[in-house]
Amino acid sequence: MLLEKKSEGNKVQKETLERSKQGLSPFNRFLKRSFDFLVSATGLIITGWIIILAYLAASVDTGKSGFFTQTRIGKNGKPFTVIKIRTMRYIPTIDTTVTTIDDPRITPLGRFFRRAKIDELPQLINVFLGHMSFVGPRPDVPGFADKLSGNDRILLSVRPGITGPATLKYKNEEALLAKQADPEGYNREVIFPDKVRLNREYIENYSFGKDIASIFKTIMG
Repeated sequence: MLLEKKSEGNKVQKETLERSKQGLSPFNRFLKRSFDFLVSATGLIITGWIIILAYLAASVDTGKSGFFTQTRIGKNGKPFTVIKIRTMRYIPTIDTTVTTIDDPRITPLGRFFRRAKIDELPQLINVFLGHMSFVGPRPDVPGFADKLSGNDRILLSVRPGITGPATLKYKNEEALLAKQADPEGYNREVIFPDKVRLNREYIENYSFGKDIASIFKTIMG
């Protein structure tokens, strides 16, 4: 009898583990996407005028298009174009995708946009179109998420997010990187693996309530 109960317990544990590796359940995917669509549409209606003004100001400030677009890796490893307000000017001697808090490419107006999170508002378009979600792993440039292997590839089973557990933990990432002798190396060898761990835990233990909590924490700073 004890052996049978132990066997049944191991079977349930194994089935739970296998489900966690598959990502979100169909119901949770539907609930999450419905929330993203409705809230992003509402957000675009409310903040559309802010996005337009920020775009115009950034265009004058940087001398380029006020929208910054970049290829990121999305759900199932499919590339998409993320949209943000441009906050940096071009400096030919600097060629890196890693940004520190004292990066000379960031303009004074750009620093304000970053502090106020105004630069993130155009990502509501990405959420509305289904490229992103409000909560999930941050979308990485090619060379990070698309290189995941084994069980870590569960991160590609969900849409990348504007915020999430890893984003909240590393909300001062730019200041942290500024203290490192090799920011790119530290990001690749320390920060990125820890983000992968946090994002795996988020997906494997997903609940819609935790999404709402992450959004609330992000808004409250």
